[in-house]
Amino acid sequence: MEILVCVKRVPTVGGRITVTEDGQEIDTRMSGFSISPHEECAVEEAVQLTERLGGTVSVLTLGPEAAVEQLRDALALGAGRAVLLETDGREFGPIATAAAIAAEVRAHPYDLVLLGNEAADTGDYQVGVRLAHELGWPVATGIKNLTVSSSSDGVVARREYRGAEEAYSLTLPAVITVKEGINLPRYPSLPGRLRAKRAAVERSEPAWAAEGLRKESLRVPASAKHQATVLGHGADAVPDLVRVLDEWGILS
Repeated sequence: MEILVCVKRVPTVGGRITVTEDGQEIDTRMSGFSISPHEECAVEEAVQLTERLGGTVSVLTLGPEAAVEQLRDALALGAGRAVLLETDGREFGPIATAAAIAAEVRAHPYDLVLLGNEAADTGDYQVGVRLAHELGWPVATGIKNLTVSSSSDGVVARREYRGAEEAYSLTLPAVITVKEGINLPRYPSLPGRLRAKRAAVERSEPAWAAEGLRKESLRVPASAKHQATVLGHGADAVPDLVRVLDEWGILS
């Protein structure tokens, strides 16, 4: 079974987000980079499928040369081939991204393309669906359980929606977007890291294309401010403390 997993280089979440002075980009000088948890699960799912059924896992990203780091992380987890669709730093929109990935898919006999359900930075949910439309393949999104038929000619993809489980039967080839929780990604082994460090990365340079949208500026939403009030010191604070506890209904 030949599986392609698409990942994206994104700033590591958890830190303080700032934008550049011109308001056009996120300032990543103090950020690390990674792939999203959804995409980590997509890599793990592909590796598990090929461990059971045979085949190979290719991992692809569209981004700058620095994105090779994320490809090597995926190689260390068990992927066997890495492809960088190298850009000049300009952000590709979802239409151009899907078109660039589709060109790679058409050039290789993939049975299944896996993506994270959404990118960790933009959260636009579009590329998987647009890729399937571009290829004319069936697609299922938001998947948390994936079963491949014994003949490897179809899959059953399951997801949760409003408290119920939905199941979709798809013929292969197909595009599937998975969510965090479909599996527990493994930690890369030392031999895996060494192999990934030496592995060759295939490269191509897709052409950037405008999509009719123009970025005006980015802004960081105002965060909630927390304020502490000193009620007093020592015994002098007791009356105010009792009043506050009574207002909260603790004394009633």
